[in-house]
Amino acid sequence: MKEMEIAFENLGLHPNLLKGIRDLGFLHPTPIQAQAIPLILNRRDLIGCAQTGTGKTAAFVLPILHHLLEGKGTKNVRALIIAPTRELALQSMDHLKALSRYVHLKGAPIFGGVPMQPQITALEHGVDILSATPGRLLDHIYSGRIDFVDLQVLVLDEADRMLDMGFLPDIRKILRLLPPKRQNLMFSATMPPEIMTLAREILNNPATVQIGQRSSPAVGIRQAVYPVSRHLKTELLLELLRRQEMTSVLVFARTKRAADRLAHELQRRSVRVSLLHGDRSQGQRLQALDQFRYGEVQVMVATDIAARGIDVDDISHVVNFDVPDSPDDYIHRIGRTARMEATGDAFTLMDKEEEPFVREIEQTLHRALPRVTLPDFDYKKALGGRGRGASSGHGAPQHPHRRHRRH
Repeated sequence: MKEMEIAFENLGLHPNLLKGIRDLGFLHPTPIQAQAIPLILNRRDLIGCAQTGTGKTAAFVLPILHHLLEGKGTKNVRALIIAPTRELALQSMDHLKALSRYVHLKGAPIFGGVPMQPQITALEHGVDILSATPGRLLDHIYSGRIDFVDLQVLVLDEADRMLDMGFLPDIRKILRLLPPKRQNLMFSATMPPEIMTLAREILNNPATVQIGQRSSPAVGIRQAVYPVSRHLKTELLLELLRRQEMTSVLVFARTKRAADRLAHELQRRSVRVSLLHGDRSQGQRLQALDQFRYGEVQVMVATDIAARGIDVDDISHVVNFDVPDSPDDYIHRIGRTARMEATGDAFTLMDKEEEPFVREIEQTLHRALPRVTLPDFDYKKALGGRGRGASSGHGAPQHPHRRHRRH
């Protein structure tokens, strides 16, 4: 039977979960869900590798809910999801709430940058599932608020991102505090050698689900490169926003300062814009996401913190205002559009100094990306005037060979 012909009813999930799935309008699982869910239901340890936007979160949330429904309830945590960012921790909880409307299981997100007391209160009342970032989770563990004696399953979500962000020491501390007998699930968009080493340490005879080629973008993304001088990037972006059908645009800048400057300049030029990066408060970040999700703004400017934590449907365009530091980051960025087999556009604004990095991306993709010029745009405009602002020198490479986080 082909994957596309499989219905959720064929996967062996609890009837109450199927009822919630039907209410959400889903009939067929995505490929990662169709392959991973039966293995997880059979209590296998698992490595899941698939591009961003392919439905990985539901692929582990659904079978976890199924197992907890069939087990005996307890006040202690029975499932732990570890994620690299607060956005991803919240995303797992959002999926849990959406999929468990007919299921009486409790979940709580645990992350830093917000007051402790609401999290303490949730833990005191008892939760079945925790979705947590490593640092704040350790704070609660060391304060004696979490008991893992009944833990059944551990999920490492976006494991490659956690290693990139330096969380491996914290993950090892957490692992030492968990019961050795448990199911282990590792999901990652890429599988560099460091991830395989960690998998061998944690997982017991794991099954592997690989959807698509490693380090390749989702099908349905139309990609293009726009060569342009750095000082004209903002002007070109504004022209693209005016000329193209760009209804919901996620724009990536390299640094928090660059994102601030670009968002300010776009707002000054009457573009409806929100801003998302690590220095924003939790309230500001949630507001920015909601404004973008519900169409209150046309553009959200973000740093790479958003590349794996945004769960927003119908993003029409991703724009790389700065070429990212590695091909993997490029793939994760553009994966925010064309989610769940939809289509979308990914534009990269490339200064001549960034061309070597675009060529490296092309080598990874095994294809050349088309170069596009905009008719009637003045590519020879001198530095100064309206175009200076946000794009003049911000975030520019200091030397021609930036060191990548991984190869």
